[in-house]
Amino acid sequence: MKAAILEKYDKNGTDLVIKDVKIPEPRDNEVLVKVYTSAVNPLDNMIIKKEVKLIVDYKTPFIMGNEFAGMIEKVGSNVSKFKVGDRVYARMPLDKIGTFAEYLTIDEKEICIIPDYLTFEEATAVPLTALTAMQAYKLLNVESGKKIFISGGTGSLGAMAIPIAKAFGLYVITNGNSESKDRVINLGVDHFIDYKKEDYSKIISNVDYVLDTLGDKEISKEYEINTTN
Repeated sequence: MKAAILEKYDKNGTDLVIKDVKIPEPRDNEVLVKVYTSAVNPLDNMIIKKEVKLIVDYKTPFIMGNEFAGMIEKVGSNVSKFKVGDRVYARMPLDKIGTFAEYLTIDEKEICIIPDYLTFEEATAVPLTALTAMQAYKLLNVESGKKIFISGGTGSLGAMAIPIAKAFGLYVITNGNSESKDRVINLGVDHFIDYKKEDYSKIISNVDYVLDTLGDKEISKEYEINTTN
């Protein structure tokens, strides 16, 4: 099979090398997946630049890629929840990435069935951002009926964070470009702020939670909205 391999780290970024490698054999608790689509994320650039070394130190050379969608082609002897032909998707575990390849193996506890309403392309975009949102809400210990402000909610994280927040029963406020207003309203946003016309720190208050998607440049303004927690 062909795979995109990182042969050396480079703080300025580097090209991946396409090589032919052996198709992996699934262990007893693993499945072999034919990869149909794989997403490229900012995390991949961070890995190339060795910015995640303190979390996990990947030894070069290794196959890159963190999330995928595909179809199971083989199952290990102990696999009980999945079968050949199942459409599955996942974010690879930290210690075993490698979705930029034609095939991969992964433990059955790490994967989910792709809902019928999602294509492979759509499913691939879900795992990493959805996991990020879920981890944030777990840390915030969100409660139904309270308010959350999602800064820059018109981006990719917001696309997952907004409907998940609504599933938790939260009142959702976000800001962004007016061109994306209808899209995020359809995702469940209760109060949309056009960042070109209004300063959110001046018009909202008594917010219970803040999910920052924009980085440190917004932190001082986010403190101004008078969170109640």
